[in-house]
Amino acid sequence: MNFLRGVMGGQSAGPQHTEAETIQKLCDRVASSTLLDDRRNAVRALKSLSKKYRLEVGIQAMEHLIHVLQTDRSDSEIIGYALDTLYNIISNDEEEEVEENSTRQSEDLGSQFTEIFIKQQENVTLLLSLLEEFDFHVRWPGVKLLTSLLKQLGPQVQQIILVSPMGVSRLMDLLADSREVIRNDGVLLLQALTRSNGAIQKIVAFENAFERLLDIITEEGNSDGGIVVEDCLILLQNLLKNNNSNQNFFKEGSYIQRMKPWFEVGDENSGWSAQKVTNLHLMLQLVRVLVSPNNPPGATSSCQKAMFQCGLLQQLCTILMATGVPADILTETINTVSEVIRGCQVNQDYFASVNAPSNPPRPAIVVLLMSMVNERQPFVLRCAVLYCFQCFLYKNQKGQGEIVSTLLPSTIDATGNSVSAGQLLCGGLFSTDSLSNWCAAVALAHALQENATQKEQLLRVQLATSIGNPPVSLLQQCTNILSQGSKIQTRVGLLMLLCTWLSNCPIAVTHFLHNSANVPFLTGQIAENLGEEEQLVQGLCALLLGISIYFNDNSLESYMKEKLKQLIEKRIGKENFIEKLGFISKHELYSRASQKPQPNFPSPEYMIFDHEFTKLVKELEGVITKAIYKSSEEDKKEEEVKKTLEQHDSIVTHYKNMIREQDLQLEELKQQISTLKCQNEQLQTAVTQQVSQIQQHKDQYNLLKVQLGKDNQHQVSYSDGAQMNGIQPEEVGRLREEIEELKSNQELLQSQLAEKDSFIENLKSSQPSPGTNEQSSATASARDSEQIAELKQELATLKSQLNSQSSEITKLQTEKQELLQKTEAFAKSVPVPGESETVIATKTTDVEGRLSALLQETKELKNEIKALSEERTAIKEQLDSSNSTIAILQNEKNKLEVDIADSKKEQDDLLVLLADQDQKIFSLKNKLKELGHPVEEEDELESGDQDDEDDEDEDDGKEQGHI
Repeated sequence: MNFLRGVMGGQSAGPQHTEAETIQKLCDRVASSTLLDDRRNAVRALKSLSKKYRLEVGIQAMEHLIHVLQTDRSDSEIIGYALDTLYNIISNDEEEEVEENSTRQSEDLGSQFTEIFIKQQENVTLLLSLLEEFDFHVRWPGVKLLTSLLKQLGPQVQQIILVSPMGVSRLMDLLADSREVIRNDGVLLLQALTRSNGAIQKIVAFENAFERLLDIITEEGNSDGGIVVEDCLILLQNLLKNNNSNQNFFKEGSYIQRMKPWFEVGDENSGWSAQKVTNLHLMLQLVRVLVSPNNPPGATSSCQKAMFQCGLLQQLCTILMATGVPADILTETINTVSEVIRGCQVNQDYFASVNAPSNPPRPAIVVLLMSMVNERQPFVLRCAVLYCFQCFLYKNQKGQGEIVSTLLPSTIDATGNSVSAGQLLCGGLFSTDSLSNWCAAVALAHALQENATQKEQLLRVQLATSIGNPPVSLLQQCTNILSQGSKIQTRVGLLMLLCTWLSNCPIAVTHFLHNSANVPFLTGQIAENLGEEEQLVQGLCALLLGISIYFNDNSLESYMKEKLKQLIEKRIGKENFIEKLGFISKHELYSRASQKPQPNFPSPEYMIFDHEFTKLVKELEGVITKAIYKSSEEDKKEEEVKKTLEQHDSIVTHYKNMIREQDLQLEELKQQISTLKCQNEQLQTAVTQQVSQIQQHKDQYNLLKVQLGKDNQHQVSYSDGAQMNGIQPEEVGRLREEIEELKSNQELLQSQLAEKDSFIENLKSSQPSPGTNEQSSATASARDSEQIAELKQELATLKSQLNSQSSEITKLQTEKQELLQKTEAFAKSVPVPGESETVIATKTTDVEGRLSALLQETKELKNEIKALSEERTAIKEQLDSSNSTIAILQNEKNKLEVDIADSKKEQDDLLVLLADQDQKIFSLKNKLKELGHPVEEEDELESGDQDDEDDEDEDDGKEQGHI
């Protein structure tokens, strides 16, 4: 401070101390002083002088200030003074300018100092490193200085930051600063940094900028926030506009869903401050950036679908139908809704279903069209409504059909209670306001764009001109207004409508030519020499007449293609006609309209061309020129080619329909297959359940059977115990009953045994052996083995025959090759020059004879080879059939052996049961004898006979077992 006072005091002490000298002394002090306080005071003095003496301080002190930034980083105060001084030197803040300096000089001065500063790229890198300091007195001046550098020489500074390591990442940390001043100035810095630099925009976006900016907007209150929200929205526009990568990242990050709360503004009339209007305007523009027609179609379509799915489109339509919305916000909302629905069928269908909150409710489209044809509405609002209607019909054949249907007689409301879109368009088309005429004509042309069906349907529209007169068609009424000489804007609109209507629609051309006054009117308009204002009308008349020639199907004899061309050559001249046709594309407003779809005009006088119509002119201008110069023969050839192409297209269409039907049938069959599979799975599940139930029942049955056997054994043991203890005479009767039951069981078992014996005999007789019924199973097995051996021997014989035939074929092929070689040798032999012609002829005849003999022999060999091949094939087939027969016999043999084994097992079981029964009977008889009860002899005889039979059965069983 003392040093500063001394300098300032010395400056006022005498006239020799000028401002430059003072600044020079301060710079020397900064450069040479060893005390930090002295350097700090000197830099602070330079800061105070830098606003008033910007040039002098900049020239003398910039190098010293940069040196301070490099060497005194430990002292935040001197660094802050140095940064503030550099900012005052470089910045072009007009409020701080000295009165005598003009704005232009100030800008040049700032650019020059900026160029000096960034000449050494290390200075910018040094500044970026200083931004990492958290100290407010360093970070904030550093942000302001870097922002000023970017404003002065943006592209150069951007390139330096781009190549600096972690340069952009350091700047992104400013958005997370808790001090709002630094955060807000950081947003301004990023605005300047991302302007027109796609690479930096991508880096900033991938550094999580979208998340941070949307958080700031939400914290500040969305559209009700202050200027910070505005700055964030501008930065978001910089990141997204014309940057497909960032747009896709924004959509994939689900940030579109976070935009919906921005537009929850309600219907209140109050609360529309200037800042809120600005914020909402920028928010609507941000939505339009994502769905701009200039974006790739795929990216635009995905954003449109996301906006519908998250409810953003519905929220915009709510603002559209709300009351108390400012006019500029309403206009921008209409433009935004237009681009959100443009070319997206789902969004267009939703927009068609939106109703205005009126009584009775009216479709939003009708309400908007009422504004478009109302001349008291603002011009920009009417343009926005026209754009919305165009976007609603863009690639929307369903919507086009709905609009045209409101004009047809069958759908017009006879009561007149409601106004349709078609009636509003007709009213605007024939009103006294030329702007309404133009807008209605262009809107109706968009209802016909690339839709031949609706062009034909519109021919049915009839208009009642006055009471008592017959109705006229809409096409005729348009030509009548043209001939009445209305305003240029009206005539241009009607001519654009007629050109769109007649293009690619021969039926409409026929209807147009059917009125005999139309062609003379057009030729008269084209042939006249009018002023510059009428040249555009002449060009459009030439285009309409050219369309009538090019799309003429020669159905009217008086207006065939050739006659119309002769009329042009006679009345106008081909060169003059082509010149008038070129007036359209040469018009100054044509190129402006062809740039973008939105009708954006400064005033109604500039509203001449429609964007889609410029595409039609570009498409038809060349083909009409060729059609005018073509001869009749070329026309005939072209017609033939067209017919051929139409036939080809019809064939292709037929096959496409067939393929489509087959695809449908295939889908139905696939569905049936899937249904049958499901049924099959269900049935298999049911079968599995039933099998498990059957198995459970079997297990239960076996368990009961085992329990029953245990009960029988228990009864027998109990009776034995009772006898041993001494049985009373009254129990003898019960024992006899048991004996009778056992005898009956024995008879039953004997009958079962007889049945099994007969079954075994039947099995033995059914075996495929030629022997008698008494032949044993061993003999049958031996005979089967003999048959198998015979078949194998026959198979081996066939194989040996096949091998011998193959060797014979090989031998014959070798002989054939030798004969062919001999033939070639004979053919190559030439006569000796000295021999006579007779000898030569004799040799030739001999060679020819041998050759024919060889050919005949070769032919016979071929036939033999063919026969052998056929015989070989027959042998192979016989061999295959023999193998199959052997396999069948082997299977039958195995089955029979299994059946015999089962029968033997059952017979053995029965014999065991009979033996048990006999043993029981014998033991009971002995017990009766011991008790002193006499046993009858018949019983003894029967038992003896039974024993003999049992012995015979056992002997038979043993013999069968040995067999």
